[in-house]
Amino acid sequence: MNGPTFAKTSLATAGAAALGAAATSPGSAWYRALDKPAWQPPPAAFSAVWTPLYASIAFAAARGLDAGSDDRRRRRPRRVFAVDLALDAGWTPLFFRARRPRWALAEIAALNAANAALLSHARRADRLAGAALLPYLAWTGFATALNAAIAARNPGR
Repeated sequence: MNGPTFAKTSLATAGAAALGAAATSPGSAWYRALDKPAWQPPPAAFSAVWTPLYASIAFAAARGLDAGSDDRRRRRPRRVFAVDLALDAGWTPLFFRARRPRWALAEIAALNAANAALLSHARRADRLAGAALLPYLAWTGFATALNAAIAARNPGR
């Protein structure tokens, strides 16, 4: 993995993280009033989990992109990475700002598809890059289940 690629993937990932963090409002009256499942982690757990996940996303993307043999072979993985980050950053505004758990559920389903594509590209390019993405896929799978539970428990919201 070369430094410039890692710097670029780190900046892109940090940007997605910052956008998501800016839209998060677990202390809002709307969010506190939602009926949430008993298995939802406490709010502090989310930042504790997302910080290393974003680092692993940047690491995996850099390794995967650097493993490509030429610029043409890197083009599609770059697009997949960009779409994945856009979807990642887009969930939080839909859920917390628009207050649309069902829309957010549809969006996170698209994110899961993008995650699978990102994992596929990364794993083909570099096994360690693919392995580094597995916790991200596990967490977004959990987040999907949590989003679905909240949407089901709050049908009028």
